[in-house]
Amino acid sequence: MIFFIFLSIFMIVAHLLITAAGGMISERAGVVNIALEGLMAIGAFTAATIHFFMEAAGFGRWDLPLALLAAALVSTAFTLIHAYASISLNADQTISGTGINLLSTGITIFFSQIFFHADRTLPFQMGLLPDATGFYPTLWIALAVILISWFMLYKTPFGLRLRACGEHPNAAASVGVNIFGMRYFAVLASGFLAGLSGACMVLTQSIQYTSNTVNGTGFIALAAVAFGRWKPLGIVGSTFLFGLASALAVLAHDFFPRLLQHLPAEVFNIVPYAITLLALVIFSGKNYAPAADGKPYVTRGS
Repeated sequence: MIFFIFLSIFMIVAHLLITAAGGMISERAGVVNIALEGLMAIGAFTAATIHFFMEAAGFGRWDLPLALLAAALVSTAFTLIHAYASISLNADQTISGTGINLLSTGITIFFSQIFFHADRTLPFQMGLLPDATGFYPTLWIALAVILISWFMLYKTPFGLRLRACGEHPNAAASVGVNIFGMRYFAVLASGFLAGLSGACMVLTQSIQYTSNTVNGTGFIALAAVAFGRWKPLGIVGSTFLFGLASALAVLAHDFFPRLLQHLPAEVFNIVPYAITLLALVIFSGKNYAPAADGKPYVTRGS
């Protein structure tokens, strides 16, 4: 029973951690990507659709890796909208991201109607299964993502330049750093990881994509970035906390039926979001965000 609980926790933590890593990279470069929720939805829809058709066509073991890759690439393409608006046009980053979140709901349902004649994808037979250790492979993907992110940000000159774009972009530009290029890379990387995360989510927790598949996970990942103080180790801890809350919301009624049987299901559904808000309130204090986070970069003389 304990192993099953941890299996569920790490399954949820995996896609939270992947999304939060993308959000951290974007904000470290100075761009808030509030569109993570919508990008996850686009990735989840893409993965579910491609996996369904490839599974039906009998493509074997290659359908799942291709579904993951396609989800990440399609989500990256949609992220270009946010990158161009917020970086090249200096648009409000919150409004730009919110637009993608709204667009994702309509566009996934629209293509579901085209491909499946319904407001959701048709269910597939088999998604990502636990490996020989008992854990889902998405956990190892998440660990690889956070390790690569840490190494890139703190152990390479490229990472130093990227962090400088989020702290002191004018100083970085004065020594030849391409602020626009760095920010484009960071935003596109966050879109790639959000799409990958959405694919991991739908292929482990569900058998089809619906409009409720992501269900606020992207916003919890954004909270995990802030709660983790924009650092890789910090977001590992925060995503584990929020993943634990989400898992308990799912498992509490099964493991404590006599104690909780009279409570409505809605009580369990709000637990992850309530804990997220409570954690942010309790641990809020000094602002650890990059100094230029969310601020457009305007070149001198423009």
